[in-house]
Amino acid sequence: MRQAERMHSIPFSGIRTVFEEVTRREKRGEKIIHLEIGRPDFDTPKRIKDKAHWALDAGQVHYTSNYGLPELRNAVARKLREDNGVDYDPGEEVIVTVGANEAVLMAMMALLNPGDEVLVPDPCWPHYFYCARMAGAVPVSVPLRREDRFQPDPDAFRERVTPSTRMLVITSPHNPTGAVFGEEALQGLAGLARERDLFVISDEIYEKMVYGAAVHRSMAALPGMRERTILINGLSKIYAMTGWRLGYVAAPSDISGALVRIHQYTTDCAATFAQWGGVEALEGPQGEAAAMVAEFDRRRKMVCERLSAMRGIELVVPEGAFYVLPHIGGLGKTPEELARYLLDEARVAVVPGTVLGEHGDGFIRISYANSYENLERAMENMKRALMKL
Repeated sequence: MRQAERMHSIPFSGIRTVFEEVTRREKRGEKIIHLEIGRPDFDTPKRIKDKAHWALDAGQVHYTSNYGLPELRNAVARKLREDNGVDYDPGEEVIVTVGANEAVLMAMMALLNPGDEVLVPDPCWPHYFYCARMAGAVPVSVPLRREDRFQPDPDAFRERVTPSTRMLVITSPHNPTGAVFGEEALQGLAGLARERDLFVISDEIYEKMVYGAAVHRSMAALPGMRERTILINGLSKIYAMTGWRLGYVAAPSDISGALVRIHQYTTDCAATFAQWGGVEALEGPQGEAAAMVAEFDRRRKMVCERLSAMRGIELVVPEGAFYVLPHIGGLGKTPEELARYLLDEARVAVVPGTVLGEHGDGFIRISYANSYENLERAMENMKRALMKL
């Protein structure tokens, strides 16, 4: 029996490969500090869990509309209007998805034809590459450079546009670099999209996690961009709800009408009682989310300070999300070799940058979505291990 040909270009996730290896080691009794997975270590706020319990007790256990629970779509539309300055009809232009990841796949399956090209900032969350390939499209890497503080260069995107280019992907705040894309870069990319009539996926899952003077701006809010932007977001990161699998996508009705048909024939709808928890997440008090961001900022400062003091490591201080992407060129090891060494010698799990795109070579990704105490131990363990090199 043979697999579909497309599967030859769809590897098992490199990030999840590290996670599965760590899980196997933990089952053998090893104590590993997780810095590889993009998962807040906080519990979901109690008020959100209580709402889901209420929904279960109230019998909210059946299908919703393919678009999602009306109350949640209304809450999403209010949030987008108030926070991002964009208006969407909750009846036809907002779809609740099984995580933001499903929304990415929906957009690419619905809008790309075989052979279409997708411009992807690189290094990146690798799902963009492989969702494009599952749609039969061709992902095209556009480098994010350390010397530019990982800000996208619109000219670099323009140089890679061909007659087959159909879409570009924007993620800000950015995974894995932590960059928050500035106004000049966003305006340049928006101009390119309008000029070449491109769809834009704007993945804004980390929008609330910005630090210092950094400001998040939604691509859909720029002039002439709402009609071509697929705005993707979710509740996983800012409300510590990764296991709830709640995301959403907002797009004009002519686009959302195509997206919902992909959703219809795959997942149908997100879990109903989880969607009620999502209503509470968006409409209730936001103090827990603000406190979590403040704690991530505290961790960010400590981790960056400790990493900067390690010989052979250079870094750009991240402005958003909960990742840092240190350059390891001075250590004499490939990213894979260093990740393995740190796992064996320091009992610290990190992601080799090579699984994050061709321009991830020379880097490792560290997530500071772990407790302050665990991060302190991880930094000390890394320092001792690197000194041995």
